[in-house]
Amino acid sequence: MQGWDVIVIGGGAAGLFCAIEAGKRGRKVLIIEHTERVGKKIAISGGGRCNFTNTRTGPENFVSANPHFCKSALARYTPADFIALVEKHGIAYHEKKLGQLFCDQSSQQIIEMLLQECHDAGVVIRCNCEVRSVNQITSVAGETADRGFNVQTSDGTFKAASLVIATGGLSIAPLGATDFGYRMALQFGLRIEETRAGLVPFTLPSGSPMQKHLAQLSGVSIDSLVSSVSFSERSRARPEFRENLLITHRGLSGPAILQISNYWRPGEPISINLLPDADIGQLISSVVADTPDVELVNLLSRHLPRRFAQAWCELYLPSRPLKNYNVRELQEISRIIHSFEVFPSGTEGYRKAEVTAGGVSTAELSSQSMEARRVPGLYFIGEVVDVTGQLGGFNFQWAWASAYAAGQFV
Repeated sequence: MQGWDVIVIGGGAAGLFCAIEAGKRGRKVLIIEHTERVGKKIAISGGGRCNFTNTRTGPENFVSANPHFCKSALARYTPADFIALVEKHGIAYHEKKLGQLFCDQSSQQIIEMLLQECHDAGVVIRCNCEVRSVNQITSVAGETADRGFNVQTSDGTFKAASLVIATGGLSIAPLGATDFGYRMALQFGLRIEETRAGLVPFTLPSGSPMQKHLAQLSGVSIDSLVSSVSFSERSRARPEFRENLLITHRGLSGPAILQISNYWRPGEPISINLLPDADIGQLISSVVADTPDVELVNLLSRHLPRRFAQAWCELYLPSRPLKNYNVRELQEISRIIHSFEVFPSGTEGYRKAEVTAGGVSTAELSSQSMEARRVPGLYFIGEVVDVTGQLGGFNFQWAWASAYAAGQFV
């Protein structure tokens, strides 16, 4: 049986980075990855250019049963810290928008950077290595206590004093996503916050009038709108995002929808302000004063894609000259345009989700070290933990920060 100081299960962003930090401290570290190579999710992120962090990262950019849990790790390893590492390796990058940083060339540069850092820190990586069982060692012989973990794999059995679970969530199964991390937590008696698909498109009720109309608009994008979730519970905040929306043949997608999906629960409506920069009531009044024969669909087409404007009129109010609408109808137009309410039937699920929300309960972990409070030597980091970032590099920053935190203690 081969002995190590630290075994990290999972060769993604969090696992690699935690191994690097532990290796820097002189720890003998082994990474176990069940697929043929590490960093597969990094490779496809950001359209192949890896949105590796966001300069505007703060606790408010994350969803968790305990919104305060992430503060400690995020404060100790910041976007500026990771940017310094990127610059150290001479990787050119740019800000796309809203603090989102991408590689100028390829996400492979981030993977190569992490592999170089692993090499420099003496980290050993075993790919195509499947974990078959994990057992805790708690034997005591005389005055000496033997504590740690035995990890039985397809390549043999390994032993370590510290075990880090960095296996991610259930999203993007073709890249190797499994429920391994959650099974490990349950094996050791840790609580799991209900998991669900996050940063994911919505589906609409099949055969509903809205679905029929929007299905004809597949591929149409609406720019710079404001989306929010209308919650029935007063205790829950109503988040709003100003992003683009994309209509699909099954429902709604695009950044605005992906952002809101982290907060949505089945049965709740999505409220979308189609014209956040204008007051449709005032627009109609000014147009009626000058050109009263202009039809509603033509006015809406000045601010929204024409195909969408036509579908909206078919769904809600037949288009006719603006002068022919009464006061009640004009008020209804304004209400629906500025609060376009959609009741999703569900989401596209883990196959289309960028992340998994929920996970190992933060109540079970130390915010300082990411160690399980009731299982000394066992750590959970990254996506497997109930901390989920918004779209735009925040989940990578959580991976780096939580990995850094654990790396100082394992």
